[in-house]
Formats: sequence, C-alpha cells, structure tokens
Amino acid sequence: MSAPPLDAPELVSARPGGPAARWISSPVLRRLLSVPVIGLVVTVVVFLVAHALPGDPVDTLSGSISGITPEEIDQLRRDFGLDTSLPHQFVTYLGGLFTGDLGTSYYSGRTVSSLLAGAIPVTVELAVAGVLVSVVVGVATGMVAARFHGTWIDAVLRTGSTIGFSLPWFVVALSAIVVFGVELQWLPTLGRLDNSAGYEPTTGFVLVDAVLQNRPDLIGPWLTHLVLPAGTLAATSAGFLTRITRAAFLDARGEHYVRTARMKGLDERRIAVGHVLRNASVPILTVAGLQFGSLLGGAVITEAVFSYPGVGSLLVEAVDRRDYFLLQGAALVIALLFTLVNAVVDLLMMVVDPRLRHA
Repeated sequence: MSAPPLDAPELVSARPGGPAARWISSPVLRRLLSVPVIGLVVTVVVFLVAHALPGDPVDTLSGSISGITPEEIDQLRRDFGLDTSLPHQFVTYLGGLFTGDLGTSYYSGRTVSSLLAGAIPVTVELAVAGVLVSVVVGVATGMVAARFHGTWIDAVLRTGSTIGFSLPWFVVALSAIVVFGVELQWLPTLGRLDNSAGYEPTTGFVLVDAVLQNRPDLIGPWLTHLVLPAGTLAATSAGFLTRITRAAFLDARGEHYVRTARMKGLDERRIAVGHVLRNASVPILTVAGLQFGSLLGGAVITEAVFSYPGVGSLLVEAVDRRDYFLLQGAALVIALLFTLVNAVVDLLMMVVDPRLRHA
C-alpha cells in the first residue's frame, strides 16, 4: 500500500508550524488551559489557609448564642460536616465544585453561588471604573511628562505619580472619606445606592438595569456613590501607569518611524497619537491588565471601608466568621477574574502588535 502524499490534508495540519501546531502553541490557548489549573491551586491553598485559621464556623456561631450546650455544639458540627477529617472535607468540597455546587453559607443559609451572583457585578463595576479612570489619567499624564521631558512639568508629574502608587489603599480611602465625605460633604461615603432608591437587580449592573428597567433616576446616585471607591483604586494605580507610559513614549519617540513622520511634516499631536501611542501601547496594556488584577485585591479593602457590597466585602465577612464555603468561593472568583482579564489583555496585545501572534 503506497504512502499518502506529503501534502495530504491530515499531514499538513500536523506538520510542525502548521495550523494545528500554531493553535496548540498559541499563548491564548495556553492561558485558557491554565484557568482550571489556577482554579485548582487556588482552591487547595484557600481551603488549607481557611482551615488553618483559629476557630471554626461553629465556634464563631455558638459564641453568639447564649445558653448553647456542648451537645448542641457537637450537633452543629455534625450538621456542617466539620466532624469528618480534613481530606474528606476537601474531597467533598471538590466534588461539589465539579457539579457547580460552591456550598452553602453557614450564616445566611443561602448558597454561595447566589451570594456571589449578586456581588460579582458590584466588584466588576468598581474594578472597571477604577481601571478606566487610572488608564485615562495615567496615560494622559504620562504623555504630558514625556512631551515635556526634563522640564519642571515632567518633574512634578513624576513626583506626584511616585507618591500616588506609594500610598496604601486604606490611607487614600480614609483620607477621601474625611475630606470629601465629612468635611466638604460633597459625596456619599457608604454603600452603592441609597436605601430609598428601591433598586431591584435584573442583571446586577446598575447602568444596564437602569436602561432595562427604564430608571434613569438610578444613574446619578450610583455614580456619586461610585466616585470615592473608584477614585481610591485609581489614585494608587494611575501613578504607576504614568511612569510606564512616560518611559514607553520616550523609547518610542526615538524610533526611526517617528523621525520619518517628522520628516514628512506631520504635526506632533498626530505623531503622538497615530505612531507613538500605538507602538507604546503593548507595555501600557500589560501594566493595565496587571493593575486590574491588583485592583481586585484592593477592592477587598476598599469595599470594606466604603461598605460596598461586592466580593471583597463577602470575603472580609467570611474570614471574620470563618464561613469556609463563602471564603473559598469569593477567593476563587477573584483569582479566576484575574486570570480571565490577563487572557483578554493577551488578545488585545496581539491585536495591537501582530508580531506577538508569531512569538
């Protein structure tokens, strides 16, 4: 029997460098394949850390119940499944994850999935708003600093950016509350909306729900409540983006294509936007994606300070109460959101810089 021709379709697709090989080696596919691995690692680590904390849900819960007997405490521990060995609890929890069951909160009695479904849109709104503000401010100030390189304007912006990303979130948050909420009384400092708003979520995203429910009256109060927490997150990350943008612009301005554009008579603004910004966008996008991940971590502190009802608030509450299932679910969601954002950033970078598609 003769061998198939070398250009047979099944052999072409399997050749090194062919479509199949390029797809398998794709950084996007590698990133997507890493999601379940990261999820499993986070699950194991958070499970062990949660159970290493002193006390357990029964100890915390029984402390708030007067007159509870040791027999009732033992019964609670059996009801919660805490009387079994740690490996058995982990295997049970992992089996639930594979079926989409994140468990039930020991305190509220609600499923962790339903609690997270209401909290994820809140955290995503906050993180996206923080990233948008930090990118706009950071890129704009970085471009100005590069444009006036070596002048007092550059020195002021570099100093301000260094102070910005050096400040802890809780310092910025408390300062914002004191100045804008207490002293000036310009902005609300607690919650996502006033209780009088009568908001009933449809998707959980206020802006989307305001359109779907024909309630434009929700947008103004939502934005005023969003300013301080989003501004707190943006203030600490915009400074870092300023430094990255400035360095990227200074490097790009020295390239030959910029000199060629100047020789053609293009004005500086067109060169900055059409040539320099496009080629400097890869490091900016990379840092912006990493900043989004760090903002998810900062949201834990920010949401707690501003009583913002997102995943961060659930996480703090779960740690305080040793609510294992809620703690593990919230940490897993934050880790997966961070991984997903990085995958999206990888795609955007390949769109901006085609050379990365063949890397």
